[in-house]
Amino acid sequence: MRFRHPDGTPVHLAYCSNVHQAEDLAGVIAQLGAHAEPVRERLGVGRLGIGLWLARTAVTELAADKRALTTLKGELAARGLETVTLNAFPYEGFHREVVKKDVYLPDWADPARLTYTLDCARVLAALLPDDARRGSVSTLPLAWRTPWPADRADTARRALDQLAAGLAELESDTGRRIRVGFEPEPGCVVETTTQAVREFADVDRDRLGVCLDACHLAVQFEEPGEALGRLADAGLPVVKLQASCAVEAPDPTDPRARAALRELAERRFLHQTRTVSDGTVIGVDDLPDALDGEGLPATGPGSPWRTHFHAPLHAAPEPPLRTTADQLTSVLTGLLGGPNAVCDHIEVETYTWSVLPRPPADLAAGIAAELTWARDRLTGMGLKEDHS
Repeated sequence: MRFRHPDGTPVHLAYCSNVHQAEDLAGVIAQLGAHAEPVRERLGVGRLGIGLWLARTAVTELAADKRALTTLKGELAARGLETVTLNAFPYEGFHREVVKKDVYLPDWADPARLTYTLDCARVLAALLPDDARRGSVSTLPLAWRTPWPADRADTARRALDQLAAGLAELESDTGRRIRVGFEPEPGCVVETTTQAVREFADVDRDRLGVCLDACHLAVQFEEPGEALGRLADAGLPVVKLQASCAVEAPDPTDPRARAALRELAERRFLHQTRTVSDGTVIGVDDLPDALDGEGLPATGPGSPWRTHFHAPLHAAPEPPLRTTADQLTSVLTGLLGGPNAVCDHIEVETYTWSVLPRPPADLAAGIAAELTWARDRLTGMGLKEDHS
């Protein structure tokens, strides 16, 4: 879906296809008809944005065969879909039985990550609608925090220079600007906006910036206004917003809350969990560590736990748990509620539907409800839906 900010900026709203299992091009095309088109029909819109996740296998096919690119673009158009953003964080195997920390491989010290990301940018440049002013690609925040010795950090910095150069060459060749956003995430080399400002101080700001994930921001207990102000003061652009909610246990000593959290402690994805103790954010790498270990204090209702579990935007989890939807609303307001649009690509990224304690029988209906939630907030801030 497209919107128009009062300042005239076009704003794109999409949902991320990493919720669907597809590793090759045939699978990607199949999911358009099986999932994305039904979502569009439920919303009753003529055009729906889809942020594609293209695994390494699919990108290889598309990058090597112009006919394959033409086929994918035609399938998107035929189903009333458009793509202005790609999620290039997972490299492959995102729906394996166990993913956990493998999602951070290869990292930015591995040449395979640079090659994959530039291939994604080339594919996106070919898929962009003719009237889109630019595209975006999101990626991991360098690496998981350990091991990260100085030599690997130096290699990653050189890779970012090569990435910016490759994006500049792509723009020169195609006339399409593609920007890459690094997504701060709990447990990684870059967890917070403070670290993002430090680690990306010297990057090409025309082509590199951050992908702000609202769930991650909440898990790290970053106040939205302060975080956005920090990025703005540093001149580090928000290339893309991933509209997402974390799960919060207001009182982690409550047996009902712990029982509800236990249902979320599944084995596929990593669910980093944080709290604030004496003014400092502390945490563990996975929810079972919090529930079974001693690494995270549970001191009562004044010290909630927040868990990296992308909860549906529109629906409350099992009581007494709640989501950080209010923080997401604050992020949207900070990015788009002022006189100038700070970000023009918004991607609803709830990839955890299949690992919910009670997965929905109708996934398309759930995704459509999330997009409706997001649409209502955008129009409530004065953005006009663009039906052209």
